[in-house]
This record gives sequence, C-alpha cells and structure tokens, in this order.
Amino acid sequence: MTAVSGGGIDVSGIRRRLDACPPGPSGWREYEDVGVEVLKYLLVPPLSRPLIQAKTLSGIDRRDAIFPNRITDSGTPWGLLYSELNARLILVEFKNYDRVEIGKEEVDQTRNYMKSTMGQLAIVCCNKPPSAAAMRRRNIVFSDERKVILFLTTAHMLEMIDMKERGEDPSEFIIDSYESFLIQHE
Repeated sequence: MTAVSGGGIDVSGIRRRLDACPPGPSGWREYEDVGVEVLKYLLVPPLSRPLIQAKTLSGIDRRDAIFPNRITDSGTPWGLLYSELNARLILVEFKNYDRVEIGKEEVDQTRNYMKSTMGQLAIVCCNKPPSAAAMRRRNIVFSDERKVILFLTTAHMLEMIDMKERGEDPSEFIIDSYESFLIQHE
C-alpha cells in the first residue's frame, strides 16, 4: 500500500526516490527535482511555492530554488528567521556529488547568489556531509557578511519527512540547525 499524505504526495515514493538518487553527474537533475518536491512537501505552506531555476536580470546567476517567505509573525519558525535574518527569499542550492567533497567553493557560490534583497539565509541540500573546509568557510562568511548558510543532507531531509509524518513541524528542524550553527560559530 502506498502512503499518501493529505496533500496527495506519495511519501514513501518520494522518500525512496531521494534515498536512491545516484550520486554524481548521472543523478544531479533527479536529486534537485526530488529535493524540490521534498521541500515543497515539508515547507509549503508556510512558505510559498518555490521559483525554480530563477535567474538574475543579466542571466549570470541561476539559483536552483527560491522559496518566498511571507511570514512575519516572529512567534513562528519562519517569522523568527524573517525577523532575525531578513529571510524574505530562502535560497536553496542542491549538491549531489560522488567523488568531490562539498567544500568551500560551494559555500562561496551560495554566498555569491545571496543578494541583500533576498535576506541572509540560504540552505545547501547535499547528498553527503560538507567538508571541514566548507564548515570553516561558512563561519567566515557569517563573520564577514552575517549570511547564514545551513547544510541539509539527504539524511536530514528524510528525518524532516519523518517529523512531518509524526505530526511535528519540520520547520523546527531548520530552527534547530540555525541555533546549532550559532552555537558552533567562532
């Protein structure tokens, strides 16, 4: 039997697709597509539907996904992020690497995509944990520019699906990740 959520999403299917996505060039598109599906299932609402492959006017920058955040009530997870980080547009980048690590270059790319009009929060969804160099670089980015870049691995997204299925708010995972980032920052 297929488990279908109240929103008509095949949860077991999306979980299977996310978990089975091949790393590297052969699976990058599938990882991005299923990643967007997962985040829509988890975060829309309260966030608005994402803009996919959104480009700047010049076409130089192309972002994987941008989730508009119109929540201003600081008593809610996304309202708190809006208040503290001006998180108006949540940039999400997807990295599905095989032999290459998630490194400082990926942090810099994400940082460069974060324009002041968007706010100071981005999420990098990745199929494996980021390297120590990536973690250090995001700390430098925060120290220099006050931009917060959170990493969500495939395992984290699966955990967030479990949270939603238990009736919990998966946005709390984002808040927990933000607070963990603040605690470890030096």
